[in-house]
Amino acid sequence: MSSIVMKFGGPAVATPEKMQAIARRAIEEQGKGLHVVIVISPMATIRRELQAYAAELSDNPVKREQDVLLAAEAQMTSALLSIAITEQGGKAVSLAGWQTGVATDSLHNNARIEAVKTQRIYKHFEQGEIVVIAGSQGVDSHENITTFGKGGSETTAVAVAAAINAERVDMYTTVDGIYTADPHIVPNAKKLKELSYDEMLELANLGAMIIHPRAVELAKKYNIPVVVRSSTVNVEGTLLKEEVEMEKNLVVRGIAYESDIIRLTVGYDSYEEASLADIFTVLANNGINVDIIVQAVIDKVKPTISFSIEKEQFAESLRVLESSKLSLGFSFADFEVGLAKVSIVGSGMVSHPGIAARMFTRLSREGIDVKMVSTSEIKVSVVVPQEDMIRAANALHEEFNLTI
Repeated sequence: MSSIVMKFGGPAVATPEKMQAIARRAIEEQGKGLHVVIVISPMATIRRELQAYAAELSDNPVKREQDVLLAAEAQMTSALLSIAITEQGGKAVSLAGWQTGVATDSLHNNARIEAVKTQRIYKHFEQGEIVVIAGSQGVDSHENITTFGKGGSETTAVAVAAAINAERVDMYTTVDGIYTADPHIVPNAKKLKELSYDEMLELANLGAMIIHPRAVELAKKYNIPVVVRSSTVNVEGTLLKEEVEMEKNLVVRGIAYESDIIRLTVGYDSYEEASLADIFTVLANNGINVDIIVQAVIDKVKPTISFSIEKEQFAESLRVLESSKLSLGFSFADFEVGLAKVSIVGSGMVSHPGIAARMFTRLSREGIDVKMVSTSEIKVSVVVPQEDMIRAANALHEEFNLTI
């Protein structure tokens, strides 16, 4: 008997009516002859109440206890959904991460899944029950509860699907699929029927946070089909899989954007002092993620190294650079704010030269300055002034015929 995993986020269970709708949908899927697992994120109301209570007690709670609290939020939601399923005439059981058999490492707030033991899930399948799992949590080798951070419930859903050899994961979201661009800023964006794991991974890493990169990586590793679909409207979603058919020969298949990018520039008096390894080792050791990197080494000009970071890490980056100035040997550091990153993504770019040239030509024609560039086999990213971000996204969407 085949099985599926259904994942729902907090907004999908925000009201009793929405929770009852999920219950009916799960019972309907089970009625098709499928074993059903639901992975659930916590209700926002529960999360806000418990987090506010904790904030009254401490400005910096111990991470272990934060994990216990975060796990409890999802467990309460999973119990409520199980009650709803039972009231709709189905059979259900709610399980915490440790009851499910999700084993993790010991990194609190950002743990990684090491294994999923399936015996208990199969036992409940045999009893005709829908298994409702509290997402983004597990237990380490010391029997401490751990949580997974951003994208944890999505990652849980894919990991469980791989463990039970599910035929697919249905990710129910606030959107009805994955579009060629964000419809909120590109009105002519269209929904894609299929997208490859690699394309989705690039889009997710570049700002299209429909599904977390961790979950996409896991789906690719175990070749688990994932359908991104609406939690409110019963329409066809977007299928993520290894290889996809090109839609009308689209080479570029998506546009992503990310605001609040900052460019940091470090200058040296001589080339001998400019060490890429040293500066990025120091930044990495302090947990600072660097994106686009540009090194300028020109005769008779002092060398510089520029790199982009997210706004949230700006203050920490300046602190690290200032405290490490002597050991790194740079003479000055400068920064530029008010930037954004706009990217084009498509697996067809591998075999179609000239895509980057078209991108730069169109941006130039639009009068949009390109500050930095980064490329891979299936994407080209540019850093532009933030006030030009939406205009750039729309222009590139038109340039590569994504409205057709």
